[in-house]
Amino acid sequence: PANISVWWNFGSLLGLCLAAQILTGLFLAMHYTSDISTAFSSVAHICRDVNYGWLIRNMHANGASFFFICIYLHIGRGLYYGSYLYKETWNVGVVLLLLVMMTAFVGYVLPWGQMSFWGATVITNLLSAVPYIGNSLVQWLWGGFSVDNATLTRFFTFHFLLPFIIAA
Repeated sequence: PANISVWWNFGSLLGLCLAAQILTGLFLAMHYTSDISTAFSSVAHICRDVNYGWLIRNMHANGASFFFICIYLHIGRGLYYGSYLYKETWNVGVVLLLLVMMTAFVGYVLPWGQMSFWGATVITNLLSAVPYIGNSLVQWLWGGFSVDNATLTRFFTFHFLLPFIIAA
């Protein structure tokens, strides 16, 4: 097309970022423990004791930020060039954006610090505003009546599986 430019590279960059995130995530998952009493310690263990664990964790955390920079530039390019006129493609993109945001959120919870705990509590409680099914949805996500061990296990499972679903 006549309007082809550097802005059209961000879709490919997103694929590269996703591959890097999956690769670093697999290495991190080998040492992470999704239990509320040991999750924080397992992250510290990765950073201190695992060879290049600090580098892999930082690549994974900062890679998520780079992924979002690329995705927002990709969306901006789509808006500027009218890609939203292709409804099916645009809708798939919106669904992928929501899945990526969900993946990032549950990943943010995994280190299980204070910010992680309260982030999980506050954000999941927002779902209780959904009419009829909100409270049941929140309890299902939590695995009980509060954010606890079952919540962390579910979030780790979602964080592990969603990137493969996004890549498919």
